[in-house]
Amino acid sequence: MLLRGFLSGVLLGFATALAFRVSDGFTGGAAALVMGIIFPVGFVMIVLLGLELVTGSFALLPMSVADGKISGREMLRNWCWVFLGNLLGSLFFGGLLALALTGTSPAPGGRLAEKIIAVAQAKTLAYQHTGSIGWLAAFINGVLCNWMVTLGVVLGLISTSTIGKIIAPWLPIMTFFALGFEHCVVNMFVIPTAILLGADISVYQWWFWNQIPVTLGNLIGGSIFTGILLYVTYGRMNKHVRL
Repeated sequence: MLLRGFLSGVLLGFATALAFRVSDGFTGGAAALVMGIIFPVGFVMIVLLGLELVTGSFALLPMSVADGKISGREMLRNWCWVFLGNLLGSLFFGGLLALALTGTSPAPGGRLAEKIIAVAQAKTLAYQHTGSIGWLAAFINGVLCNWMVTLGVVLGLISTSTIGKIIAPWLPIMTFFALGFEHCVVNMFVIPTAILLGADISVYQWWFWNQIPVTLGNLIGGSIFTGILLYVTYGRMNKHVRL
């Protein structure tokens, strides 16, 4: 679980950096759309390789607990190990990218570094500026994000063809990223990488104003709005849907 989580963190880091880089030169809604179209490549690779992403586990494992397939203790154990793996993978890739960027541009990291720093500041300092309302906003953005993300995970799992596993998750993943919602594993890459690139963000600001509320929001969005609601709607699902 730890290694599969590590690899997932790395792949999402690659996908996020790619989305930021390709959207350079676009503004407003066009930039959001371009990033939304590009970013799901990371999730598709994770689905096809059968890796572990804690946000997906937030939805799938509560359904398994409700179905009696695993215990609550096993679910919590999975969440903890996968979260740690995602964090380590994100930090590893972020550290490598920061070294690569600062060594290849006359400016400190160039335009990609500027984009990462700007996004990280919006994910931390902007929430801090509005106080408790900002913390709540980060939480709600986390809920909405993982509602879409986990729908993508479920769609990928029930697809029986490779093309279905590519296209089906793409739609909800594109939706969340283009709308700018908050994903805890993406933020494990963006914010610490920005700190390494010189952003005036502390570790406390990263965790208190983003990582904690977003992770809790992802947990609620995945476990309740996807996991529990789908289980209540379909019960013990024995039939697979072909996409």
